[in-house]
Amino acid sequence: MIAYLKGLYTELSPTAVTVECAGVGYAVSISLTTYSALMGQREGRLLITEIIREDAHLLYGFATSAEQELFRHLMSVSGVGPNTARIILSSYPPMELNSIITLGQIEPLKAIKGIGLKTAQRILVDLRGKLPPMDELPADEARPSGASASARSRQQPLDTATPSEAISALKMLGFPEAAAQKVVRQLIASDPTISVEELIKQSLKLL
Repeated sequence: MIAYLKGLYTELSPTAVTVECAGVGYAVSISLTTYSALMGQREGRLLITEIIREDAHLLYGFATSAEQELFRHLMSVSGVGPNTARIILSSYPPMELNSIITLGQIEPLKAIKGIGLKTAQRILVDLRGKLPPMDELPADEARPSGASASARSRQQPLDTATPSEAISALKMLGFPEAAAQKVVRQLIASDPTISVEELIKQSLKLL
């Protein structure tokens, strides 16, 4: 079982990162939260959760143990698979998601694509009381360091690659290309300086 990978980040997108360790490149699926934390980093250590199936050997990576723990808790809920858990973690940072579940707030969960009323209820019932208080974690565990970089990037002019990168990420998360293009265009029209992270996060709430 792989606990973590430490090496070079040779490729990085909002949904995946390739980590090169001793000449071997590992394709790792990540959330938007971890993507924000890894931006600008050439190498580092990524926490790993393995999911082994008959037809696939999947690796999911996390910048913090707080996010990894939430992923594992979400996966324990009936009807929540790894991709749905990743979408949830891409929609809300660990601290905010922990608060939503702890306080039993169903509406923010229902707002996530693919999470209906019954699934949202199961998440709250199954996980409420099981999550550790986020204020007991060190600041760098609860909030990835890349978050501040993300906020700064929203002040910069829109990069020409941002729309295509966002659409590609949304397709990887399972959304139809036509719907992704429409939402991305709308969001860019309303805020031309929006970052790719915020663009994807807002799109997840509208698709």
